[in-house]
Amino acid sequence: IDTDIMQTSQKKSNPKRLSVERIYQKKTQLEHILLRPDSYIGSVEPVTQQMWVYDVDVGLNCRDVTFVPGLYKIFDEILVNAADNKQRDKSMSCIKVNIDVENNTISVWNNGKGIPVVEHKVEKVYVPALIFGQLLTSSNYDDEQKKVTGGRNGYGAKLCNIFSTKFTVETACKESRKTFKQTWYDNMGRAGDTNIKAFDGEEFTCITFKFIHAVVFCISGWQTHRLRG
Repeated sequence: IDTDIMQTSQKKSNPKRLSVERIYQKKTQLEHILLRPDSYIGSVEPVTQQMWVYDVDVGLNCRDVTFVPGLYKIFDEILVNAADNKQRDKSMSCIKVNIDVENNTISVWNNGKGIPVVEHKVEKVYVPALIFGQLLTSSNYDDEQKKVTGGRNGYGAKLCNIFSTKFTVETACKESRKTFKQTWYDNMGRAGDTNIKAFDGEEFTCITFKFIHAVVFCISGWQTHRLRG
C-alpha cells in the first residue's frame, strides 16, 4: 500500500514534460501580429480617458470616453493615409467617412490623386495590392527625402487589413487611365481577384473594411463621440 502511495505521489509531482517543439515556436509575421496585437496597434481592451468631445446637446466638453486604442489605431491608419494624399495633390478637397454600425464596416474615401494602377516591375504585383496587401511595403523608406506624411515602417494600413475580416481597396488613376479594385479576406490571409478597368473620369481612393469585432477588440457595441481634432 505504501508503495502505491509513493508511486501516485511521484506521478503528481512529475507532470508530463512539454516537448521542445511546444516550448520553442516560430511564428510568421502575420501570425505574430494577430497573436500579439498590442505590440503593433496598442491595447485591444477598452480604456476610459478624459477627452474633448462634441455633444449635440452641450457642445464642446471634456468628459470620460471609453474606447479601444487598437481599434482607434487601425481606423487612424486609413484616415491618415487619406489626409496624407493632400500633400501629394493640393487639389484634393474632400474626405468622406462612412460608418455602418450594424455591419461593423467603415469606409474612407478621398478625391485626391489616385494610386498608380501599374505593375511594380520588381515585385510583379499591382502597386495598390503591394502597398495595402503586403507587409513591410512603404513609400517612406528613403531617409534622404523630407517626411511630410505619416508612416515609415511598412505596417500602416496593412494592420487594418490584418485586423479585418474583409478589406477592399478601390482607386482610380488618371495617369494610368485605369481603376483598380481588390478585396482581402480573413485577416489578409486570402486575396480576391484583381479587377482592372479602363477609366476616364475623376480620381479617387476608397478603403472599406469590416473589422474583427468581439473576437479581438473587446467591445460589444458602438459609442458615438465627436472628438476634438
